[in-house]
Amino acid sequence: MEARTNVLISGSPMIIEEHAGWQVCSEARSGREAVEKCSQLNPDVVVIDVSMPDLNGLEATRQIRKACPRTEVLVITHYDYDEMAAEVMDSGAHGYVLKSDSDTDLVRAVEALSQHKPFFTSRITEMFLANRGSRVTDPAEMMRKRLTMREREILQLLAEGKTAKEVATILGIAIKTSDTHRTNIMRKLDVHSVAELVRYAIRNKVVEP
Repeated sequence: MEARTNVLISGSPMIIEEHAGWQVCSEARSGREAVEKCSQLNPDVVVIDVSMPDLNGLEATRQIRKACPRTEVLVITHYDYDEMAAEVMDSGAHGYVLKSDSDTDLVRAVEALSQHKPFFTSRITEMFLANRGSRVTDPAEMMRKRLTMREREILQLLAEGKTAKEVATILGIAIKTSDTHRTNIMRKLDVHSVAELVRYAIRNKVVEP
């Protein structure tokens, strides 16, 4: 019997139907759930939307690649600017498909990743070629890169309106530790209120407005 590709779907309604040779082993409603299910099921490919609650798709991808290095990740998003493309690459994903191109590219992308071959929407490939060697990192991105993985998780949770106590419960840490992380995040990003933190998260696509 021919081997089937196990696919985990997270936040993308465009690929619910199984394709020949695929098996959708599970679906996840948040980035955190995607990480947990990936660790349990060890799928061949994870299809994940950038805009996920609790843990956005990029942070989830980083954790998935760390926990399951043989699992390939395909990121789905409607963002097509070069900073996002670089973020996807930095996260460890080997696939990037724009939602506007999903009808033509999604099947090919999953098939390529199942063979451990990278796949990027043609517009993203063109963007990389056009901007190769000329990308300039802006100050906001430099500040964001100074955040640890845990701080980026907490940044998203705070921006989604979670209290320090709720953050502590979700992450299984002490409230005092949660407060300390919040203080460090605000210092690193040079923001002085939760409202500013939310604006920063929206501006840098950590959360949706």
